[in-house]
Amino acid sequence: MNFFTHLGRFLLMLKGMFSKPENFRMYWKEFMHQCVEIGMGALPIVIIISLFLGAVTTIQTAYQLVSPLVPQSTIAQIVRDSMILELSPTVLSIVLAGVIGSKIASELGNMRVTEQIDALEIMGINTKAYLVLPKILGALIVVPCLIVISAVLGIWGGRMAGSMAGILAPDTFDIGLRQNLNFYNINFALYKAYTFAFIISSIPAYYGYYVKGGSLEIGRASTSAVVVSCILILLADYLLAALLL
Repeated sequence: MNFFTHLGRFLLMLKGMFSKPENFRMYWKEFMHQCVEIGMGALPIVIIISLFLGAVTTIQTAYQLVSPLVPQSTIAQIVRDSMILELSPTVLSIVLAGVIGSKIASELGNMRVTEQIDALEIMGINTKAYLVLPKILGALIVVPCLIVISAVLGIWGGRMAGSMAGILAPDTFDIGLRQNLNFYNINFALYKAYTFAFIISSIPAYYGYYVKGGSLEIGRASTSAVVVSCILILLADYLLAALLL
């Protein structure tokens, strides 16, 4: 019953977000602020993780492909498909669940505990629409862009690692990148990106919006939000792969 209680309250929160804005300029300013906060705040960690993911994937793939019958360009194909299909969308989303999710949950939780949300409601502002909706819309726009950047940087990092380690030449890597490219993989990665972006933003917003207590409960809500988001990301990853691949 506890699960259905949380589910019902979560759906009611989503339903309450859709209302006519009291002041469109105020809502637009908050939306742009969330896009900058989510995007620029997570960009450095995205760059670092993506480069090393691509580099490690190239080195480990070359280590496993020891057969002389397998052309070296196959390494580039494996790195390309691994980054696009799984590493950039899923691994990066789990990292972003910790970076973005904890920030959203702690921010809303602090506003709830200090009664700022109650003050906004007294002034006639729909706090679900003003505080939660811009975060979700901002994540839906920014997170897929971060995942696209991650895939590009991961492939480039793999190319650089292969060249510096003497595994395969950049020209050979470029040949492999162009071989057997399935554009549906890119569409599938974007499907995952938008699904994960919604999970990363909505679940922490729910936990932060309905937190009760003090600073200790805010910490617990942030931890619960990140854990639940990671579990739902892995579950959605499996369901999307089973249904769409």
